[in-house]
Amino acid sequence: MDEVALIDFASDGIAIEDRKRALETIMDSYGDEILQLSYSYVRDKAIAEDLTQEIFVKCYKSLHTYKKNSKLRTWLWRIAINHCKDYLKSWYFQKVQLTKDNSHPIATGKQEVEQAILKKDEEESLIDAVFNLPVNYKEVIYLFYFEERCIKEISQLIEVKEATIKTRLRRGKELLKVLLEEG
Repeated sequence: MDEVALIDFASDGIAIEDRKRALETIMDSYGDEILQLSYSYVRDKAIAEDLTQEIFVKCYKSLHTYKKNSKLRTWLWRIAINHCKDYLKSWYFQKVQLTKDNSHPIATGKQEVEQAILKKDEEESLIDAVFNLPVNYKEVIYLFYFEERCIKEISQLIEVKEATIKTRLRRGKELLKVLLEEG
């Protein structure tokens, strides 16, 4: 089902069963992306899964408001980004601390184990550094490097001018370099 048919199918005057099928199609198409995006903000799989569910509930309730000015994907990402930012501002996120299970399976064989540990350590250092950046820098670096979005698309997603995106990318990389050099 193409994007236009999905939106027409999910409009207010259509039967609830048809709207549910449209939402299922949207979830199948964009579920993994939205989950990854949510995880990039909260760095906790369970919370990211909860946020993803909430995002799709918002999508279902707001589908009739979609104006077709942008792609459905862009509209959905906008909802997701705003929802994640709202969560990060929430009392719950600010006041409740969760514990993490850092156990990970490791490959067998001495060299494989060493390589796996070194690679994992480097990746974790980079990811930790990215996630320790202020949100403005973290989101553009995540979208540009991890999601491979172009500057124009990032600009539309987070509703900021392209020049600002370029500046945030440059400053974010500078901060990232400092964080990685420090440790």
